[in-house]
Amino acid sequence: MKTLHPDITYCNLLRNIIENGTHKSDRTGTGTITVFGTQMRFNLEENFPLLTTKRLGPRTIIRELLWFIAGDTKLRTLLANKVHIWDEWPFKHYLIANKLPIPKVNSPEWTVQMKQFTDKILGDDNFNEQYGDLGPVYGKQWRTWGTPDGRVIDQLKDAVEMIRNNPDSRRIIVTAWNPSDIDEMAKAGLPPCHCLFQFFVADGKLSCQLYQRSCDTFLGVPFNIASYSLLTLMVAHVTGLKPGEFIWTGGDTHIYLNHMDQVYEQMSRTPKPAPTVKIKRQVPELWDFTVDDFELVGYDPHPPISAPIAV
Repeated sequence: MKTLHPDITYCNLLRNIIENGTHKSDRTGTGTITVFGTQMRFNLEENFPLLTTKRLGPRTIIRELLWFIAGDTKLRTLLANKVHIWDEWPFKHYLIANKLPIPKVNSPEWTVQMKQFTDKILGDDNFNEQYGDLGPVYGKQWRTWGTPDGRVIDQLKDAVEMIRNNPDSRRIIVTAWNPSDIDEMAKAGLPPCHCLFQFFVADGKLSCQLYQRSCDTFLGVPFNIASYSLLTLMVAHVTGLKPGEFIWTGGDTHIYLNHMDQVYEQMSRTPKPAPTVKIKRQVPELWDFTVDDFELVGYDPHPPISAPIAV
């Protein structure tokens, strides 16, 4: 069955929040309009849901996903690959840990000082050792979940093996929500927003459903849609399956109040044809992918729309 264009599906979610949402306070002090319990479905057989109503950075999305898959939690790895979507939280943690004044978020002072911080992460090994670890965030939980009896569980590897050997299992699940690690994650990174995903095999196709507990719908969710859709394509590739659906399920689904003008601008744009993704070589295992293994075909989006991130 043919599904809606990915941008229309996404903009329908934005419209639902605007029309039915409740104004709420939040951790950042910014304020949101929020609904609870939402869902979007994307047919990965038809296209790849990288939004066209604003330009997104596909290489940033790919590099962050490869960072998760590698089990990495180091900010330096991201910075070395020119990925800056995690910078704000460890920078704020550094300021708090050293009892330094915190500039207004997204102000010129904030931007300059954060650049100095990230430069020092890259160039100073001692500083990097002290402030460059984001804690037991996604990659740690996906690849090296520690058990009380001292064992280590590679959830992602186990999921791939179950898809290969027991595809009808209803337990092909990877979770990043580890209650014992939440406080440690919150120091320099964030507790997982996209916190649990499940694979499903039927008719030779692999589908994936993500549960996201907290959803910054304008800035974060478009990245999450593309990232998990790409993960589904990658896992399908290494397990000999065709891609099926990516289903995104949201808990607290919100638009920050200082993103409203940008949301209306995006909703006013006419979607362009959705792109597709080509994997350029036969990759044997999930951990063997590189950023150069992907070709994004037919991506001709509208210009980007910038908005301040809430920290």
